[in-house]
Amino acid sequence: MNQLLEWAPLLAFFVAYKLFGLYWATGVLMVGCVALLFTHRFVTGRYKTLHIVTAVVALALGGATLILHDKRFIQWKPTVLLGIAALVFFGSSWVGRQPLARRMLESVFTEPLDVPARAWRVINMLWASWFALLALGNLYVAANCSESVWVNFKLFGIPAAMMLFMIPQVFWLNGKIRPSAPEGV
Repeated sequence: MNQLLEWAPLLAFFVAYKLFGLYWATGVLMVGCVALLFTHRFVTGRYKTLHIVTAVVALALGGATLILHDKRFIQWKPTVLLGIAALVFFGSSWVGRQPLARRMLESVFTEPLDVPARAWRVINMLWASWFALLALGNLYVAANCSESVWVNFKLFGIPAAMMLFMIPQVFWLNGKIRPSAPEGV
């Protein structure tokens, strides 16, 4: 149910786009991002940083799209968010105790992982590079393809690319699970 809630603004954008076009879909996305922000706050008692950043970017670029009647602004939204993610992953190599990729991926596993610090730094840089590449890919698709192709790239292409990027890492990390010490030893 939580994942459906996370995807709700994007799915609402897609449905509104198919029914009414990009400008209505942009308004629906803006409302959806704000609704997700407050729904998460109501359910958990706290705001999620990702929701705040996404809502601010959606409101700023969506507002510019609607006011100026220029679709380029909303098309830049994925690039801005992916670019921010790339910078955060890159910066986490020097700020904090552990790179963000390590904190994020270790939280998926219940058992400890036997991965050297150098490997985590490499994985973290791969994540930063992947987000930067997707950001550039979004700019390319937005500038060189039809609006419909861009919407499909945003809704299906970017998530599919993320899954293709993550799956090999999860399998590799699964092989790095450190066996637990037997009880009573």
